[in-house]
Amino acid sequence: MRHRSLLLLTSVLTTGALTLTACGSRSDDSKKGDDGAATTVVIGVDAPLTGDLSALGQGIKNSVELAANTANKTKEVPGVTFKIQALDDQGKPGPGQQNATKLVGDKTVVGVVGPLNSSVAQSMQKIFDGANLVEVSPANTNPSLTQGEKWATGTKARTFKSYFRTATTDAIQGPFAAQYLFGEAKKSKVYVIDDQKTYGAGLAATFTGEFTKLGGKVVGTAHVNPDDRDFNAIVTKVKAAGADAVYYGGEYPAAGPLSQQLKDNGVNIPLMGGDGMYSADYISLNKKAEGDLATSVGAPVETLPSAKKFVADYAAAGYKQAFEAYGGYSYDSAWAIIQAVKTVINDNGGKLPTDARAKITTAMSKVSFNGVTGTVSFDEFGDTTNKQLTVYQVKGGKWAPIKSGVFNQS
Repeated sequence: MRHRSLLLLTSVLTTGALTLTACGSRSDDSKKGDDGAATTVVIGVDAPLTGDLSALGQGIKNSVELAANTANKTKEVPGVTFKIQALDDQGKPGPGQQNATKLVGDKTVVGVVGPLNSSVAQSMQKIFDGANLVEVSPANTNPSLTQGEKWATGTKARTFKSYFRTATTDAIQGPFAAQYLFGEAKKSKVYVIDDQKTYGAGLAATFTGEFTKLGGKVVGTAHVNPDDRDFNAIVTKVKAAGADAVYYGGEYPAAGPLSQQLKDNGVNIPLMGGDGMYSADYISLNKKAEGDLATSVGAPVETLPSAKKFVADYAAAGYKQAFEAYGGYSYDSAWAIIQAVKTVINDNGGKLPTDARAKITTAMSKVSFNGVTGTVSFDEFGDTTNKQLTVYQVKGGKWAPIKSGVFNQS
């Protein structure tokens, strides 16, 4: 229902609540309601927009922007105009923390999509939660972000009520990879390497647990730094260990050179990793990527009937950067925020309440809709209920899906 009296959003952040004032004090380019009033709200975006991981970050930003533009075009929330504010975290916790503080302080931000990196999320969660500002990540996969530090022991506790994600966790992704590598690729001796970051180390640990449980053997382990590009010492160890595969917990900027250096030195075995490796840039960084493997969250977006419009609209928008692994999940993260805003407005007589941020956070737990990536909803921890994963392999210079499914608890 369209409402006659629309208000412009400002905020008082002493308790994380939002306050609204009469229109006319915010933005000249806001859309006008029937009575000349307008409500403009902002969806923040935090992602690596520059640096080694910018291909993924730009895809996240573009997809959120597309969601906001679509909501405005279709008047998904009558009388409300959505805009985005995108901030660059460079894939690092420090800038991410600064961005969180900035977004909390912005008087119009009602929700945030991001970040890409689990380690960056750790630096932001407390800031967002203290301000009741909802955060929905399309890419974080470390289980502790939603289930607490003791999740692996079976003691799960949600620490931050404002944190949600549309990507499934490494508690599922690592074991899913292990089941494929051992059971279908028939690899029994693996060398495990990680980049010591929250995401990479956690993913390597869950992979290792399942691989050894299945009967596989870890013939060696190593830790690298995310910025390392010379892996000669590790290549020598992998070669001597007699591994028939390498599992890498980390992201494509280091994974690509690692794989090529292995093969340059005669170690012609596949390197497998997680969603942080699943990028076209991995192949451009690695002339010998053929046969390498990666898991990624969900089913291939291009194959989903639910994603056809998203794929077409993204192409029509003319973005220079592909939406990459997290485009569909970023769009759905933004759309979840839009739906929560819609619920709060509908429940408050067609206008945002003074405590909009807190109410939007509460509404997010009940959001459910058919999104780009399938059904979008969240469990009691804020995790996605969509547990599907896909194994990809480099074939003919491109990532090709070879297995989709859900993790089978062994």
